[in-house]
Amino acid sequence: MIKVAINGYGTIGKRVADAVAAQPDMEVIGVSKTSVSSEAYIAKERGYPLYIADLSKKSAFEKAGIEVAGDVDAMLKAADIVVDATPGGVGEKNRPIYERLGKKAIFQGGEEHEVAGFSFNAHANYKEAAGKQFARVVSCNTTGLVRLIHALDQAFGVQRVRAVMVRRGADPDDIKRGPIDAIVLNPATIPSHHGPDVQTVLPQINIVTLAMIVPTTFMHMHSIQADLKTATTRDEVLAVFENHSRIGLIRKATGIKSNAQLREYTQDLGRPRTDLWENGVFEESVSVLDGKEFYCFQAIHQEADVIPENIDCIRALMGTVKDPEESIRMTNEALGLVAIG
Repeated sequence: MIKVAINGYGTIGKRVADAVAAQPDMEVIGVSKTSVSSEAYIAKERGYPLYIADLSKKSAFEKAGIEVAGDVDAMLKAADIVVDATPGGVGEKNRPIYERLGKKAIFQGGEEHEVAGFSFNAHANYKEAAGKQFARVVSCNTTGLVRLIHALDQAFGVQRVRAVMVRRGADPDDIKRGPIDAIVLNPATIPSHHGPDVQTVLPQINIVTLAMIVPTTFMHMHSIQADLKTATTRDEVLAVFENHSRIGLIRKATGIKSNAQLREYTQDLGRPRTDLWENGVFEESVSVLDGKEFYCFQAIHQEADVIPENIDCIRALMGTVKDPEESIRMTNEALGLVAIG
């Protein structure tokens, strides 16, 4: 069993912890929090040993009825690998600690590529993680883009990509961010950071991205146009998506045309936390013009799509499963991830 420590038990960390606990070859040896919160209570409910960075705060946790297993250093020493799910920028500060302890670590997309020196996606570059100490699972938007672009590139070749990211303003529980009544260019300059981030995984892809933030909390929406190298048909593209274990098709027959309806659908499916781990490609939007011009809309759940990638990255760095398809199968099966559509 791979002993996994989750450093940072928030939006991503709590999901990674549950995903690790579901795997047949991994165990959660600890999670960390900096202060008492609802998530600390969830960790207690799940039975995850809770560690804190500052032991002077131990009494505050104990007064709240939450047992503290020790400090973060002790948790890290007990782990085979660390998933760093701390807020963006904190992972960079944590890297020297992992280096000092000789621990493998996975960073999230809020960190720059240079923090790990290697950016990961299970379908695209799993085998390249072999022998590395650090990896970075790219952000939710980049993960969604890489999955779809890589699938198209493998099947037909991709000449270039132009994509617009309509991003959610905040996560559902984030009451400090906005906007409330605005559409904000983020950034106003072109390209946005998403295109260069895709190239950390798929360096051969010519891509330009634009992004804006809108007043919603559930999912990003992508508008994607790609020029393909080989002529194809809409049916052939749909077949590629249907055969991809982490690309789901939102069928016309469902009547779903919005992120709100899609959230209701995932909730009705019984998904944990209504999570959409896969890309949600709208079947009606998939178009191929003149054989080589591809278009589609896809929904990306910002809290969820990176979770299975973190699990595969654990195996890739640890070297316990060499075949990416086998790791992806194991992860999906343990999560109950059957792509919609």
